[in-house]
Amino acid sequence: MKAAAHSRSFAAILERVSPAREIAFRVLQRVHGGGYATDLLRRESGDLRDLALAESIVLGCLRYQAQLDYLIEYFSGRKQPKLDDEVRIALRMGIFQLRYLDRIPAHAAVTESVELVKQAHKRSAAGFVNAVLRKVNRSPVTWPDKATELSLPGWMLGRWQQQYGEQAAAAIARAALEQPEAAINPDTGRQQDPGAQSIVPLLEIQPGMTVLDLCAAPGNKTAQLLALGAQVVACDRYLKRLAEVPAETKRIVLDAATALPFSIKFDRILVDAPCSGTGTLARNPEIKWRLRESDLPRFAALQREILETALPYLKPGGRLVYATCSLEREENEDIVMGQPVAATHLRLPGRDPGDGFFAAVFSS
Repeated sequence: MKAAAHSRSFAAILERVSPAREIAFRVLQRVHGGGYATDLLRRESGDLRDLALAESIVLGCLRYQAQLDYLIEYFSGRKQPKLDDEVRIALRMGIFQLRYLDRIPAHAAVTESVELVKQAHKRSAAGFVNAVLRKVNRSPVTWPDKATELSLPGWMLGRWQQQYGEQAAAAIARAALEQPEAAINPDTGRQQDPGAQSIVPLLEIQPGMTVLDLCAAPGNKTAQLLALGAQVVACDRYLKRLAEVPAETKRIVLDAATALPFSIKFDRILVDAPCSGTGTLARNPEIKWRLRESDLPRFAALQREILETALPYLKPGGRLVYATCSLEREENEDIVMGQPVAATHLRLPGRDPGDGFFAAVFSS
């Protein structure tokens, strides 16, 4: 009887946490461990309303993380540098719901955050979480600095201010706090950001042209090439990443930074290089907190290797486009400096629709 009563009591505790908040908590824990929020959310199943709320909480907590961490200290009345990860995540979730979302019952945001902490075996922190969240209100807060106000690492904001100016840097950061609008490419039927859609037209494809698409996954730009009548060889480093690339292409697993296995040259080459992704922070907000300035040279070295490997495979009179979804000079202008570049293009979030992109057009 005692075991049965204990089982019913435990089940009752679990029932106090809605599926949406349970999903959000689990996903945020996995993001903290190195996962990517959008990929993790895509694998979840359940009621569409629960999934929508979970996505709103997860991406909102990641977008506003710097503000939320400051608010933890603000409402607790002291610095909180050593909180357990589970406790900090639950507090971020609770504060985000209470201050940033509408139509969320305050008692649900508070009590379910407390229960999540208990379920995570941090019961000793439950009282602290409850006390902090019950103090949360929507009164204006004076942020300690611009980086916290814009919810961005200080080093990243400083770089953008130096490169683009204070006004443009703030606009980029504010755009990263907004939910991107879903966009469908009318030529492919695929969901594709407007910034990403802008790259393939730079190749000036004519029907029948041969195109080498390096780093092709997930295949949205590949689909654009096919829609224009190109004959495409699509490459990526991992077989599983080629699964979403259109089957009408010749799909090849290869490392684009090493010697390529082709005996022919191509009319067009697309180098959609792996990068830091700082142009996609609205869509991938965890990048803000995961990326380090010291990572940029590593990306740059790989990008330079891929570009130098690709250029010899361009036909005379051909065209190559080097592109990244990065806003960092080391990955963009510095990579193509000294090369035969015909034109460069830059899209900035907050100024141009969609994600940020850099592109350089090479003509042989």
